[in-house]
Amino acid sequence: MTAERQLTTVTRRSKEEPANVALIVQKYGGTSVGDIDRIKNVARRCIAAQAAGNDVVVVVSAMSGETNRLLKLVSQITERPSEREQDVVVATGEQVSIGLVAMAIHAQGGEATSFLGHQVQIVTDSTFSKARIKRIDAEKIVEALKQKHIVVVAGFQGQDEQGNVTTLGRGGSDTTAVALAAALKADACEIYTDVDGVYTTDPNVCPPARKLNRISYEEMLELASLGAKVLQIRSVEFAMKYKVPLWVKSSFSDDPGTLVCEEDKSMENVVVSGIAYDKNEAKIAISGVPDVPGVAAKIFGALDSQNIVVDLIVQTASKDGRTDLSFTVGKTDLAKARETVETVAREVKAGGVETDGDVAKVSIVGVGMRNHSGVAAKMFQLLASEGINIQLISTSEIKVSCLIHSKYTELAVRTLHTAFGLDKPPAAS
Repeated sequence: MTAERQLTTVTRRSKEEPANVALIVQKYGGTSVGDIDRIKNVARRCIAAQAAGNDVVVVVSAMSGETNRLLKLVSQITERPSEREQDVVVATGEQVSIGLVAMAIHAQGGEATSFLGHQVQIVTDSTFSKARIKRIDAEKIVEALKQKHIVVVAGFQGQDEQGNVTTLGRGGSDTTAVALAAALKADACEIYTDVDGVYTTDPNVCPPARKLNRISYEEMLELASLGAKVLQIRSVEFAMKYKVPLWVKSSFSDDPGTLVCEEDKSMENVVVSGIAYDKNEAKIAISGVPDVPGVAAKIFGALDSQNIVVDLIVQTASKDGRTDLSFTVGKTDLAKARETVETVAREVKAGGVETDGDVAKVSIVGVGMRNHSGVAAKMFQLLASEGINIQLISTSEIKVSCLIHSKYTELAVRTLHTAFGLDKPPAAS
């Protein structure tokens, strides 16, 4: 997994700041600011956090459904929009949110200042719609905090070196919040959403799923990359790289949530901590690929040039100088990926290209897997016992992923959750 670039500009809080004042970065997602009543609730929470003696920086997303509404407007203009101009359109959702949240804080007797991404100089590369943060200059934030203002920052957006508006991709407000927390050397980053923490799996699919009190950065990174929707993967990368204490909480309750933190010995006692699934997967299979050096590099290099992320990869044994190559991409990239692969397949004189969008990836994750053997074999046996065929497999030290037909997703998740003992709380250590 690719880490976000190094923050080359880091602005620390003033040395004159009292030692007992904590700096907290809070992030509120689209559901948390979905209407005026919820925006007023966010304002109350921000004021309460400041009243408790904290400096508060708040990152907000666009109101629930707003980004989709803006993208629909774009699609009504053209099927192939300029990604630069699309970013200009969709970034406006956060501008509305920060203004409303700041005004709500004012209306409740607080002081607040709102900033867009370019105003606090969140500088990114020029990969429109999927930009990565290069550096942050948080001087304006520090100055506003000195004035005892609650700082409200637009998530999801920044600007490139040429001053173009950029966006960080779906869930990018999480990345904005953690990056700001790292740049400001914040004491904690709290991600507020519509769930009260990180669960062993999706409770909508598996009702016995449990909320975890703690989870390691590494486990959370795997779960985020494997389809868990609680946190955006790049936000976890930032938190792990800069050791930012990261809390996942609900904006609708006072539940303490889940702490994402560094691994400790007690975490190794649990073999599997969570089950993730992702239905946003599509499989591409290329038959008759010449088994000579450089061909795979040409195929995946072409996909990389289109900013298409490849996940699971399987290559069969060579026969008569040719092999078959299968891999997965995000479902939204399937059309572009197929077009790219078909072009390269013709160039290298490969056979046909087939695609399948009716697949899903199911994964088990746990740092305890490092010290326990037979975990993968148990997973395969469990799926086989339910008549679920495995199409592709990927493993790491702390995860095993299987690509299966999408219709078996829920059955696979429930079966694995029960068999690995996640239906019940772990025994006290």
